[in-house]
Amino acid sequence: MRIVIALGGNAISKRGETFSAAGQRASIRVAAQSLAAVLAAGHEVVITHGNGPQVGYLALQGGAFPLDVLGAETDGMIGYVLQQELDNAYAPQVNFATLLTQIEVDPKDPAFKNPTKFIGPVYTQAEAAKLSADRGWSIGQDGAHLRRTVPSPRPKRILELEVIKLLLDQKVIVICAGGGGIPVVQKPDGTMIGVEAVIDKDHASGLLAQEIKADAFLMLTDVEGVFAHWGTPDETLIGQTTPDIIELMSFPAGSMGPKVEAACDFVRATGGYAAIGRLADCMGLIAGTTGTRIQ
Repeated sequence: MRIVIALGGNAISKRGETFSAAGQRASIRVAAQSLAAVLAAGHEVVITHGNGPQVGYLALQGGAFPLDVLGAETDGMIGYVLQQELDNAYAPQVNFATLLTQIEVDPKDPAFKNPTKFIGPVYTQAEAAKLSADRGWSIGQDGAHLRRTVPSPRPKRILELEVIKLLLDQKVIVICAGGGGIPVVQKPDGTMIGVEAVIDKDHASGLLAQEIKADAFLMLTDVEGVFAHWGTPDETLIGQTTPDIIELMSFPAGSMGPKVEAACDFVRATGGYAAIGRLADCMGLIAGTTGTRIQ
């Protein structure tokens, strides 16, 4: 079975913890062990990952580079460690490749005027107010936390799609579309240029899963699955559901909302299934015994 597995940025850099290379590697090692079990089961896997915490930390270091360049930087940083830990966790000889992936967006996408994508660490009220005043950043409420928000336009086209297909034909385990891909737009003269945005990783991964005709699309995060009435005494894990049913519910725009939308889009386009759940529960999500499955 061909599976696209999207690792959440907060799953590979734990929410609320001080960002460090050692902490990130420890989380990625857990991901690699979970992914190794999927490879051992004989599945063909394409791996994507988020970069919200990582790109946000890099942006804090001075702002010398725009978000598209920082996105490319995080792709190399995360891809390197992920390749190494996958190699360490999976004994059989397999070829891994991390591919910088440009993804075209529409420069007129309304997301550019309504930033909802969370990036970077969490802030206190005082820290958030100072960053907003000093840097002009948009700040949003991520659950109980305050974080920076940036534009998150919808992906239109994966520029390296044919390269990804060539690598898959050669049985390479591909790590691509990191952080939702590097956001680019096409200028009137036909040339491409990067833009200040972070594409939602789940929408980009769902588009990739459709384009390569995946059988399943997994979104691995730091929560058990999708909950109805999240954050209230009545919260309940949604196990098995359909696009028509889950779309009647409401989910946060900057976090679970895009995951549910991407899952529904994939299921309707392909007839496959999508699942959302914890990083360590990958095999359970494939078996349908854990998390939330939409089909």
